[in-house]
Amino acid sequence: MRRSLAFLFGALLAGVLVAPAVAADSAGSEGADGFTIKDPRITESSGLVASRAHPGVYWTHNDSDDGAFLYAVDSKTGETVATVTMTGVGRPRDVEAISMGPNGHLYVGDIGDNLGGTWDHVWIYELPEPKQLKNQTVRATQYDVKYADGARDAEALMVHPKTGRVYIVSKNEDGGGLYEGPAKLTPSGTNTFKRIGAIDLWVTDGAFSPDGKQLAVRGYFGGLAYDWNGGKVKKEGRLSVPLQGQGESMAYTPDGSTLLYGSEGSDSSVEPGNVPGGGGGDGKSPSGEGSSADGGGGGDGMNADIKMGAVALVVALAVIYGLKRLLRRD
Repeated sequence: MRRSLAFLFGALLAGVLVAPAVAADSAGSEGADGFTIKDPRITESSGLVASRAHPGVYWTHNDSDDGAFLYAVDSKTGETVATVTMTGVGRPRDVEAISMGPNGHLYVGDIGDNLGGTWDHVWIYELPEPKQLKNQTVRATQYDVKYADGARDAEALMVHPKTGRVYIVSKNEDGGGLYEGPAKLTPSGTNTFKRIGAIDLWVTDGAFSPDGKQLAVRGYFGGLAYDWNGGKVKKEGRLSVPLQGQGESMAYTPDGSTLLYGSEGSDSSVEPGNVPGGGGGDGKSPSGEGSSADGGGGGDGMNADIKMGAVALVVALAVIYGLKRLLRRD
């Protein structure tokens, strides 16, 4: 009796902890069922993006100063099928994000600032996606980046799939800023990113939908979808982000039907979730509401994330308390 009760409540607890995740329809897109990253070298997967040249493959990298390495992971097996070493760049300092441009190039964001936003510049690396999946060295272009309003910590870098313009969302507990880069990055000078909006979330990653109409951002406990609206972002709805050990990355599947969420840690899982509004196709909120992300709001998304985490914790504690009472009665 005790064993069966423990198993029952353990299953219930597990169900509570993963409740925010919504199962995705896997039809029509490689990787939509999720996968587990099996490479023992990848212990701090911090960015994720679908390959354009190789269906079913996703690019990722480690956090911090692991080195100038990118890993191509097969979503069918979870195995690394190629390791790319970037040359032409300095020693990476805090690599946090990766995105794909409309030119078929990978953009890597060495944009983290573990000193709380005190470094006077950060870097972006651009390199063509390899045509062959094999271990190789690829020369990248390095861009110096500064923010018009001072140093920032950031973990989200997104390249718009239509215009090729690069955007960054800063990381702050009270909500982040959406920053727009120059129309064309230059390797010979400083690229100044200017704030164009606010994001109501403590952001750890972001991604554009393949059609460029939707911007999705995630945090540790939740996420938000925005109608891109030419850069004047409007909130569409909340994302069903799974509770993960340290939720760091996200990516759309190539067809835009599913959002994938990754986490740091060994053997970390990449889990699927639904896309509000069909991936930004019609710009409508699932609830029929929309509000400017740069007005009102007051950090609603961030507060909702905290509330969701608190509710999950309270429910989990309640389950444990109930289990103890039942076991005492037995």
